[in-house]
Amino acid sequence: LQTPPRCTMDVPVAVLRLPRGPDGLSRGFAPSSPRFQALGPTSLPSAAPEDASVLQREQESRVALRERYLRSLLAMAGQPVSFTMYEKVSVTAVFGTSDIDVLNFQVSELQTPLGVQKEALLRCSDIIAYSFQL
Repeated sequence: LQTPPRCTMDVPVAVLRLPRGPDGLSRGFAPSSPRFQALGPTSLPSAAPEDASVLQREQESRVALRERYLRSLLAMAGQPVSFTMYEKVSVTAVFGTSDIDVLNFQVSELQTPLGVQKEALLRCSDIIAYSFQL
């Protein structure tokens, strides 16, 4: 007898995406949105040159911080991560991925004070800090 060939499946890769903007097409924010207006003047040409350079440096800083955060999420995939949560609870798990809005983390082998959960979702609003080894 001949054994049937084994079907192999590639390991899925976590996908990180930036959220869609309010117009549904872009990845930015509409100039009329409260977030855009809170970040600074809506028209740079009418702003003073000093204000424009300060705003430009601030925006570059935000871009760098966002990129570092997204790269840290990518580096955590498949790694053991320690989470510090409210009420002085510390848990460890193998990081899987996050949802598109980075509101939840999917983890495996979550070790809690009550036992081990094979799969779990952690709400980011419940997490104070997390750490992992590079």
